Amino acid sequence: MNIKVINYSKDIAGVIINEPKTYNSLSFKNLNDLIKAFKKLDKDKNVKVIILEGAGKGFSAGHNLKEVKNLKKKEKYQKLFSLCSKLMLQIVEGRKPVIAKVHGAAFAAGCQLVASCDLAYSTKDALFAKPMMKMLLTGEPIKANYAKEIGLINDCYSKSKLNSEVLKVAKTIASKSNLTIKIGKQAFYKQLEMPLKKAYTYTSKMMSINMMAMDAKEGISAFLEKRKPTWKNK
Repeated sequence: MNIKVINYSKDIAGVIINEPKTYNSLSFKNLNDLIKAFKKLDKDKNVKVIILEGAGKGFSAGHNLKEVKNLKKKEKYQKLFSLCSKLMLQIVEGRKPVIAKVHGAAFAAGCQLVASCDLAYSTKDALFAKPMMKMLLTGEPIKANYAKEIGLINDCYSKSKLNSEVLKVAKTIASKSNLTIKIGKQAFYKQLEMPLKKAYTYTSKMMSINMMAMDAKEGISAFLEKRKPTWKNK
């Protein structure tokens, strides 16, 4: 299988683009399989966090250029790029936080995939190319430390530490209420598109809804009583 789904724990799932021979390219098949995998995990009540990664030497080189070269009609190109956009939207609009775990190269659509994830971490020697204007115009890749500076990734680590650091973040998120995480993620992306005044009104409403949930009350009680919360996801 080119797309593998693994369990890091009962509440942390991993989605692996497993096609090293094409540098984990985003072919029609791989895009469709990734969308199916994310949709399935989004409905899985046990999964709280999803980690996206690539097998072999790197994360993803983007679209399969051999496949792209054989596309003769504009409609075929549009279908490919629309499918890619569908995957990005599935990640952004999904209920579960998605963390990109990047090593090697994340180029073109592969870099856009990283940018679509809620959080992203990489090895210090990882390379990125495309999602900002300089890279788009020059084609020059950037290194991990600069990718961190411009906010493309959250942090970078040595190869030996990347997995443990990503899992540490995933476990922290997984320890929170499913309901709170879902409300927070959806509200964050929705308010980005709003004018400032409207965004404040909207987020105030969402925070009020969140505070009415049983888990919000449980979180406050647990903090005051200095104990670990027991989430009901309600």
